[in-house]
This record gives sequence, C-alpha cells and structure tokens, in this order.
Amino acid sequence: MKRRRRKFPNHTHTIFIFITVLIIIFTVFAIWTDKAVRPVASMQAEHFSLLTTNEVIEKAAAEYLDDNSCTYSDFADVIYDESGHSVAIEALPYNINKVQSELALMINRELEKNSKASVKIPLGSLTGSYMLAGKGPHIRLRICPARKASVKLKSSFTSAGNNQTCHRISAEVTAEIKSSLPLYNFETTAEFEFLLAESIIVGEVPENARYAWSEY
Repeated sequence: MKRRRRKFPNHTHTIFIFITVLIIIFTVFAIWTDKAVRPVASMQAEHFSLLTTNEVIEKAAAEYLDDNSCTYSDFADVIYDESGHSVAIEALPYNINKVQSELALMINRELEKNSKASVKIPLGSLTGSYMLAGKGPHIRLRICPARKASVKLKSSFTSAGNNQTCHRISAEVTAEIKSSLPLYNFETTAEFEFLLAESIIVGEVPENARYAWSEY
C-alpha cells in the first residue's frame, strides 16, 4: 500500500506579496517624508549657512579694516566752486578697485579656511513639529563656499539735515554657499553689506555724482 505524500503549502507566493506590500509602504513613506522634511531642512540649512557665513565675512572685513584705515578721501573727492558750492564728486577708481580686490581676496581666504565648517541640528527640528523642535539625536550640517565671493563698492546719498547730504560708501559682498545634510544638498546666495566710509556734503549734490559709482 502506497503512502500519500503530505503536501506542504507553497509560501513563495505569500512571501512575494508580503515583500511587494512592504516595498510599496516604504516607497510611499519615503516620498511623504521627503516632502515633509525637505522644506524644513532647506530652511534650517539656509539659516545656519547664512549665520556661519556672516560670522566669517564679518571677521574678515573687521581684520581688513583694522589693517587698512579707510577714509572718505580714499574713495572720492568733493570739488567745490569759488562760492563753496559742491559742483562734482570725483570717484577714485584705483583705490576703489584696490579695496574691492583686496577685500574679496581676504574674504575668500577666510571662507576657504572654514570650508569644512559644520553645525549640529536636532533631528526633531527637521520635522516641522513644534513639539519635536530641538529634540532627538543631532545630525551634522556641513557648510562650504560653492563659488568665490565677490565684493562691490556702492554709494548712497541720504539727507542729513538742512542743505546737507550724507554720502556713504559701503562694500556689498555676495557669496554662494553650499550646505549639505544626509541625503540633501542645498545652495544659498548670501548678501552682506557693511560701511567703509561716509562724509557730510554741504550743499546740493550734483546729479551726475549720484551715478558716478554705477561702474564699481
């Protein structure tokens, strides 16, 4: 008498369905997480990148100004007529270009020194939840210059009282910064401006002087 072989249930199909469901759930969760985390991560990365870059640029600018005492006469000459009225403001291109190039070189040098700067951000701060903000394990945000920073000198004229005008000369620094979190990379354009020199001009400022700095 032949014995019947016991048939074992085939689990291959069940395992395949189970794995497929897990993949679908994981994919949906990953997409949802990315959509929820990316805007917050981008905002946090931009905030810390600007904060870190601002500190580096301010330090470089302060060191440059300590080593080079800039005065208004280094950048412009006010020309008066015999009656004492201002007739022209003459920009000094050589000094302007010199300061721009030297300051840009010093800022880029400091940015390069801090190219591996990083800060730690609590994981809960990337969720966008107020309850989780500042909580959880910390992840590292790396910050480095994406391109060289550029420096441009600009001037502005503002009223300083009766028949007086304040002429300010400032440096505008633009730097493209790259920051990275695990699985995310962001680029931010940072712009900073700080005062170099100023002077009070008595009398009306000639209109042509207001546009004399457009090339710098």
